[in-house]
Amino acid sequence: MKKILAMALVLCMMFAMCATASAADAKIKVGMVTDVGGVNDKSFNQLAWEGLRALDPDAFEVNYLESKTDADYLTNINTFIDEEYDLIISVGFMLADTTREAAMDNPDQKFAIVDDSSCADLENVACLMFAQEQCSYLVGLIAGYTTQSKTVGYVQGMVSDNMNLFGVGYITGVLEACPEATVLQYNANNFGDIAGGNTAAKDMITKGADIIYHAAGGTGNGVMNACDEAGIYGIGVDKDQRVELGLECIITSAMKGVDVACQDISKAVKDGTFAGGVHLYDLANDGVTFAPTTDVVSAETLEKVEAAKKAIIAGEKTVPTSAADCPSFTLNG
Repeated sequence: MKKILAMALVLCMMFAMCATASAADAKIKVGMVTDVGGVNDKSFNQLAWEGLRALDPDAFEVNYLESKTDADYLTNINTFIDEEYDLIISVGFMLADTTREAAMDNPDQKFAIVDDSSCADLENVACLMFAQEQCSYLVGLIAGYTTQSKTVGYVQGMVSDNMNLFGVGYITGVLEACPEATVLQYNANNFGDIAGGNTAAKDMITKGADIIYHAAGGTGNGVMNACDEAGIYGIGVDKDQRVELGLECIITSAMKGVDVACQDISKAVKDGTFAGGVHLYDLANDGVTFAPTTDVVSAETLEKVEAAKKAIIAGEKTVPTSAADCPSFTLNG
């Protein structure tokens, strides 16, 4: 009887060890829901997906669902909930209301959302935020120091407090470098309208713009194409779009570490350290920056921009974070 009990105890221990090992080896399932710009927007949806795809495939299972219209947001999120994904990442502030609704209805489900902090009060939602006004300010300095016509352009994908940070930072930088400059501004009200972005940029070029910056997702691809066709300079966003789009006209890009943020929060779920609330990525932690510049940008300009970057990191300089602090920003009405 003692031998039987001993063998039973050994078997129980073996099963327990196997179960523990199996739990430890289980892959974390991460599902990403795009906004209407789609996963191949050459911008932040694509960047988020590239970040997830770079995760260890032995530790993570990653998938995405594209949203063709805003009606797809809840359907896509619910699909991942039904399939018992460990983490659902909503890409973009346009998914904020839907993400909040789903998070409140499913308090045990972990969520993350890119570029929105309205869910910061929910313990199961990590808000992946970026100091996009900082990187936009730096490329604004580049535009202001580089423009010859003293007229530059800015195309924004949609008006919101968070999106406005791009314009506020950019215009602040432009006017600091070139106080007499004119900044033409356009709200596309769409992140997936390439033709609309192209038309807006052509109008700015007709009015004398020799550099145009966009923060408009897929719409911005049309902006950059117009710059290339007209032989003027463009400034990309989120990724190094000169490399991504293969356009020589792009002299730099305001970059956001969306890929790193998506990786970080996925690993936090794996490690058991997931936390809701705001997770801020800025110049100080390399969460935002600007892409390598072309020879169009002078060494003197780069020296000034790097000095401004260091001053921001040191806390000696603050970039405005409100349209109210940038009177020349006109898209907030």
